[in-house]
Amino acid sequence: MGKKGEIKSPRINNSVNPYRDNVQGKANEPITVAGLLDRAKQLLGYTEVESDWTLGEIYNRLHENAPRIAIIGGSSDHPAHILDMETVSRAAIKIWQEGGVPFYFSTPVLCDGTAQSNMGMSYSLQSRNAIAEMVVNQMEAHSYHGAFVIQGCDKQPLGVLSGLALLDRVRRLRGEAPVFATFAPSHVLKGGEIPQDLQEDLKSVAEKASQMGEQNIADDLYDALSYILQCSSNTQFQGVLTRAVESGIINSKRHNYFEKRLAVNTCDAAGGICAFHGTGNSSRDVMAGLGLAHPNLEILTEPPTQEQLNPAIESLFSIVNRPECSVAELVGANMKNAICIHSSGGGSSNLMMHIVGAMIYAGYEFSLWDVEKIHQLNPIPDLFNYSLTEGRDIFALAQQCCSGDIRGTETLFYELMENGVPMDVDALTVTGQTWKERLSNTEGLSADGVKENPIILSQPRRNFSGVDVLSGNFFESAVVKISGMPTHQLDQFDEKISFVLYFENEEEANEQLLNDKLLSELRDEKAFPQEHLRQMWEYNSPDTYSESSPLTYNQLFDRMVEDETLKLSVIIAGQGPEAFGMPEMFTPMQHINANRQLRRLAILISDGRYSGVSYGAAIGHMTPESYHGGGVLYLQQGDVLHLRFRSRRIELLDHHQFNKGEIEYYQGELNEDREELGKQRKSVMKKRQKTVAASNRFIGCTDAAEGVVPLAVKEDADIPFTVEGKTESRVVK
Repeated sequence: MGKKGEIKSPRINNSVNPYRDNVQGKANEPITVAGLLDRAKQLLGYTEVESDWTLGEIYNRLHENAPRIAIIGGSSDHPAHILDMETVSRAAIKIWQEGGVPFYFSTPVLCDGTAQSNMGMSYSLQSRNAIAEMVVNQMEAHSYHGAFVIQGCDKQPLGVLSGLALLDRVRRLRGEAPVFATFAPSHVLKGGEIPQDLQEDLKSVAEKASQMGEQNIADDLYDALSYILQCSSNTQFQGVLTRAVESGIINSKRHNYFEKRLAVNTCDAAGGICAFHGTGNSSRDVMAGLGLAHPNLEILTEPPTQEQLNPAIESLFSIVNRPECSVAELVGANMKNAICIHSSGGGSSNLMMHIVGAMIYAGYEFSLWDVEKIHQLNPIPDLFNYSLTEGRDIFALAQQCCSGDIRGTETLFYELMENGVPMDVDALTVTGQTWKERLSNTEGLSADGVKENPIILSQPRRNFSGVDVLSGNFFESAVVKISGMPTHQLDQFDEKISFVLYFENEEEANEQLLNDKLLSELRDEKAFPQEHLRQMWEYNSPDTYSESSPLTYNQLFDRMVEDETLKLSVIIAGQGPEAFGMPEMFTPMQHINANRQLRRLAILISDGRYSGVSYGAAIGHMTPESYHGGGVLYLQQGDVLHLRFRSRRIELLDHHQFNKGEIEYYQGELNEDREELGKQRKSVMKKRQKTVAASNRFIGCTDAAEGVVPLAVKEDADIPFTVEGKTESRVVK
């Protein structure tokens, strides 16, 4: 707790101090500081702490430019922020003891799990920009110098970071002190467990499905039972149980009973960031890789103790007058490190957009293609042996780190270097040290410190990982989470011909993907020409093509399904930022994954985005979005795509040449060849767009390849970024 009576007196080395020159702030704010500290002492029961925060002393510190530090939390209607006030209180006490002035405010935090498959998803991404705006508003209005951020999940971490980084640049342009910050991620939420009696009930449903000849439903239910219980696995159960109702295996009442039992056993009451490696934990990886999280607080199984938190606050005070350690400088200096960390850990495809956005907010000229260049400089190996079915979730990783066996991001950083990935060890971090200095302590550094069930590896699972950027002849860019595709699945779709199955929106797609008779209905309606089926067979499985000649249409279709020669590209358009807020396509992707027959045949392509927990052949963030005339707007059922994942390409084939049995790429202009189709679909999109509140639509923003940031932010981002060598710094001395 520090020595009683010890007074530290750091001051911000800058002539600008609104509290010195404006008496109103010194009249208004001391009561908020005193109130925060009084509540903190009471909540924590710190009877030994002297309450020396008189209004006069607070006035003096404000007047003398003591560091004014905002503790930024999140709204408690998000599970990650249930216990924020404990950490807020500890941070406030320590900031005061260090000679600073603590304040507290929180931002709304939209839970992507709760918003999944409803209108909330059209506001989720927009909330990132809104959070950045709120952070700038509050920091500017109350003239805070820096921040201690309680990092949650979904859009909050990168939203707060973006706001602080932008403010750092703006303040220094005005000749003011740089903005400094440290991030303290919320602890990891322990995954739930399915009660034994409920497991037995669900197994009996699977057995009944098997007896009724619905083996796919039975097997898919057993698959769902193998995962840790979490909100995303509940969606998996929902899809399988919906199909079970449609097949007469259970009734709706029984379905509702199962959903309730699963839901109430999902989340631990202490909250935290969910144990799957979704956007929340991928954000944890990125923030740590950017050097912005103190290693004491990076990954915990419960909120930090005072002893764990104190070094993070002390480090924060050590950098308050070091411009090279400001938020925007740490982001620019560590971006390559963060991308390598994110990739080797198989992080969320969402972060591809958020990383780009944060760099632009920090003032750098940056895009998705810069991320891709970093990926291609050196192969980034897969060093993350994560599994939701084998006891290797993020809670288990937190336990391994808390035990001292490994050191989280520092271990991953070290193992990347050991595997030949050039990391920038001279980049500074929020500790005030470089990575080289931090890694000079080798205790617990190697991944080999974990002897049983390691999650971070010293020997890669395979020599590639991360999220790849795709391009093609009908779009400019898209992303696919290669780490979410096992090698055998990659082989199933790479260099294959696929038919387009087009949906104008997610609702239509979800309805059909839950239709257990989807494939038989496509067969019965002869959705694809018979000759095209044969040509697909010849290309996708030439070794058995000779067996296709005597088959009727239905036999041909069924055989291609059985042999997994038939491939479908499920297109969900109209989901881009301006059209509909760029919602996640987790639910339709999960419906594909929860259907063992469909997941071997289908990929999903969208101008929407994907949840960090999405796995499988999920292609998103397609630009230009369909609302702006991107090629995805003009695709239609029966079009033929050439999937080339390892070449990072998807090509639309020339329909006329395919009729002749030739594999040639489309060379025309879709917007001209299918102009009327595009107009019709755009009209539908505009009507649907009005169901999103006008105040929260993405208007005047960049596309997904440039982070979906406000155009004004993009226009001000003028610092060149260098993929090879050092990125330019514009530190104001």
